Parts: sequence; C-alpha cells; structure tokens
Amino acid sequence: MDFSIAASVQEELDWMRRFVNEEVIPLELLLEDLNQQQMDAMFAPLKQQVRERGLWAAHLPPEDGGQGRGQVHLALMHEVLGRTDLAPEVFGCQAPDSGNAELIAAGANAAQRERWLAPLLRGEQRSAFSLTEFENSGSDPTGIETRCVRDGDHWVLNGHKWFTSNASVADFLVAMVVTDPEAPPHRRASMVIVPRGTPGLRLIRDIGTMAHPAYTEAGDLASRIGGHTELRFEDCRVPLDHMIGEPGDGFILAQKRLGGGRIHHAMRMIGQCNRAFEMMQERAVSRVSKGKPLGRHQMVQAMIADSYVEIEMARLLVLKAAWTMDSSGPHSPQAQKDIAAAKFALPNIMLGVIDRAIQVHGSLGYSCDMPLEKMYRAGRGLRVADGADEVHRQTVARLVLKGLTPREGKPREYIPEQRARAMARYGEQLARVRRELADG
Repeated sequence: MDFSIAASVQEELDWMRRFVNEEVIPLELLLEDLNQQQMDAMFAPLKQQVRERGLWAAHLPPEDGGQGRGQVHLALMHEVLGRTDLAPEVFGCQAPDSGNAELIAAGANAAQRERWLAPLLRGEQRSAFSLTEFENSGSDPTGIETRCVRDGDHWVLNGHKWFTSNASVADFLVAMVVTDPEAPPHRRASMVIVPRGTPGLRLIRDIGTMAHPAYTEAGDLASRIGGHTELRFEDCRVPLDHMIGEPGDGFILAQKRLGGGRIHHAMRMIGQCNRAFEMMQERAVSRVSKGKPLGRHQMVQAMIADSYVEIEMARLLVLKAAWTMDSSGPHSPQAQKDIAAAKFALPNIMLGVIDRAIQVHGSLGYSCDMPLEKMYRAGRGLRVADGADEVHRQTVARLVLKGLTPREGKPREYIPEQRARAMARYGEQLARVRRELADG
C-alpha cells in the first residue's frame, strides 16, 4: 500500500490549495447577499480556470466527460476541496450532481446521457436526488413508498419526499420510486428523472436546518440558494423514456452513486479538519493567557496533540478505503467495509476537532465572527447524510464477522488448554534447557 504521489500531482494539489484559499473561500463571506443566479455568475470565471487546468469533473472516466482519476487521487483532491463547501461546486464535483452523474453514466442509454448527463457535466444544469421520505426511515431505502405506475406511455408518480437537496434550484430530479411493491425488497424500486416544472411536481418548502435558514413559504425558491426541499408528487406524469435503467434497478443504481461519494465526503471532512486545526494552531501561538501563549498550557497542548493524531489516523483510514476501491473494486467486501468505517468515523472526528478549535478560541470561536460555528453546524448533518452512523457501524460489524465459524467448547485462547499444548510442544526442550543451566 503506497500513498506516495508524483511531483506533477503534488503541483496540481498545491495549485488547488492556493486557488481554494485565495479565490473560493473569500466568497463564503458574500453568501448572505447572493441568490443562486448571482452565485452562478460569480462562480463562472472560477469554473473556467478549473476547466483550463483540466480539473473539471475529475470523478468520472474520460468516456463520460470526466478526467478519469483513481480514488486515491480523488481523495487527495477532495481533501483540498473540503476546506470550503463552495469548492466542489467550482470544480464540477458537488453533491448531488456528482452522484447523479455517476448514476446516469452507469444506467442511462445514449439518448438519456446526451439529454441529461452532458449538460450536467458542462455545468449548464443542476440536479437533485429524491430518496428520503418523511414517513419512512431514510437509512432504510427498502421502506420507501412513493409509487410509480405505468399508464400508457407515461409513468405516474405519487408520494411525499423530504430532504431532496437542491430541488428548489434543480433543472431535474432523480427520484427513487417503487414500481413493484410485491417484488423482493431490493428489486422494488426504480430511478426516474423528473424535469423541473413537470405538472404534479409540487415544491412545498426548503426545510430549515442547523446549517440552512428556514423558508416557510415556497415562493420563488429558485431565486434562493438551494437547500433541502420538501416536495410532493401528485399524479406527476413523465414519459417512459425518463426511467434510468430497467424497472427494479433502483437499488443497484443507488449504490453506483454512493460508494465513491462517501469517500469524497470523508476526505472533504479531512479538509474541514485541516482548516479548523490551522485556526487552532494560530490561536495557540498568538493568544496569551496567564503570561504565556495558550499553546504552552498543558490542556491546550492536549487538544492540539489529540487533534493531530485523530486527523492523521482518519486520513490514513480514508486513503486506505480509496486504495482498496482502486485495487479490488468499489463493491468488494473489503472496500465496502472500509467505506462504511470511514463514513461513520469521519463526522465524529471532524466535529471533535472543530469543537476543540472553538474551545481554544473561547467566545470568539463561539461567535459568528469566525467560521468555526458554521462549520460545526453544517458538519452535524453528516452524521445523518448518506445513511446514519449507526447503519454504517452495523455494516462494518457484519462484514468483520462474516464467514467466521462458531467455536464449540472453550475459546481458542483459553489459557489452561493453551498452556497444555505449549508444554506438549516445548516440554522436552524446556526440560533440557533447565538441566543445561543447572549444570552450569
């Protein structure tokens, strides 16, 4: 396992870091003054620079319009992009567009790819992924109830969706819907594209969260920056050619968009950790308390040391998961185990590092005059997004135990029996050694 990189890759990462720090992060300060259209106009020249560097949509293979980077390379890139929520947008790999692009690339026919994938990759359109439902557990997609019934040359959708990120500004939604409720659980669902403005698609509101303001009335949602939308399908009709793949392919396609995305999310969290840690270090050497810098106080040193170790361990965990995906495929048991481990480990580590950074900054860190409080609020959602921590813990435990044979009787490491076996194997040798030592 080798995470060393070529000099050309390091040069690329260095450029990305300078670009994100100097050109993208300052735009965070203007978000409250911008709607989506204004933000798009501000981002346009930055996106052009990314394209000129050959870094646009690096997550997809060249035949799908991307750059064809491996998962380890992508992980290192996302570590840089994670320094701000705005950077993935500028680099053409923001969620949910990146995952939807992977899904469409995996399941769509040529006409569908030209219609929806091409403009998505060119940054001309936005998309949303509509899975979660208010009445059902989002961590168990086998329980979704939104129905999709064929009626002549159309699919007719009915259901209540919740937390459809980006729906208020999206040009189309990729909706996971039930086409056959009597099928086995993982063959019940399908993926259907629903364009914006389709009759029967009703956007109710953008849901207020710890990280986004609440919009109690739908109003002109498209004039705002997209959030997490509650919506309903009410006899919503779309043509038959709007289904990606075949009926029943929904779960297979969902997995196509989630594996790599979880690794990229995890590495972006490392980027957030790095940014918070840099603030913590600066404060530790700059702020004086009781006649000496904070960094010379033992409690603050412990926070710095713990944060350093946790970030380094987490980074290696994610890089190992990326390496496993590259070497054995994204759906191998080892890759699935490592992806799930990274998914639940990283949000908790990130929140711990940000929390310590807030603590070292005191009241300033708690205030809105530093980005730490916003980073903490936004980060809390990642313990729920793409499957709750508890689900991924179960996955790791299940894969660790898979294939092990139950043992009857005493445990393998039962000391009395192990001692007897050791004496049977080494008893004569031990007796000879004792005699020789006794004889001098």
